[in-house]
Amino acid sequence: MTVFGYIDKKSPIHTLTGATKLIMTLLLSIASMITYDTRFLAAVIITSCVLFALSRVSLGEIKIILSLIVVFLLINNIIIFLFSPDQGTLVYGTRHELFRIAERYSVTQEQLFYQINVTLKYFAIVPAAIVFFLTTEPGEFAASLNTLKVNYKAAYAVSLAMRYIPEVQRSYHEISQAQQARGIDISKKAPLKKRMAGAVAIVFPLVFSSMDKIQTVANALELRGFGHEKTRSWYAHRRFKVGDIAVIVLSVAAVAWSVITLAINGGRFYNPF
Repeated sequence: MTVFGYIDKKSPIHTLTGATKLIMTLLLSIASMITYDTRFLAAVIITSCVLFALSRVSLGEIKIILSLIVVFLLINNIIIFLFSPDQGTLVYGTRHELFRIAERYSVTQEQLFYQINVTLKYFAIVPAAIVFFLTTEPGEFAASLNTLKVNYKAAYAVSLAMRYIPEVQRSYHEISQAQQARGIDISKKAPLKKRMAGAVAIVFPLVFSSMDKIQTVANALELRGFGHEKTRSWYAHRRFKVGDIAVIVLSVAAVAWSVITLAINGGRFYNPF
């Protein structure tokens, strides 16, 4: 099972063009970054979850990604509290202390609310980004970038990188099995030191095999005259349909709504205190 790669399924999201999904992801990210309005962020999260459900990608297929995101969010919140325990008080202008941990550290309603909003920002952006990457075929992704006036050489490089992620994972798995067949135990039962040494034994063959494959791809592109022309056509390119236009309009509306919240709240923060 690949950690982060294209999943081919029949769903309403898969029928959208790559350019539409890219624009939607970018606009929802911009809208979520503009404001800290809890109500708006909650609405975006619900929308992102609906998009994820429509993509028909199961949670089991992205459990590793979700685990990494949860760990990152926990570390991020801990760091915010350690280095800025009164940020919520500074933002909202009031202080309602719940309990004190140490001389400098006390938990306030304002700090909790601030950190909840920071977490909501990630949950508003991440589902849409996951949907985009998992439902967009790499070739179509490159065509989408080129549609947005990104140089086709850079777009194709991104496409190759996306194609290569699952390939690296497969190579790692194959090399790992070969090493275990030779008696190198890297399972959870082995001591940490032995597992780290086993991982190093896998990394070096993986790097060399990856470099060899990169050279092969580079030679193939050069033999085919890639990069000689200023523009190119795309086999995976698709035209916009009614669904694509509707999604883009709704994404633009989300950005407009986030800007409106700035005027309503008198700034980026919704203050319930």
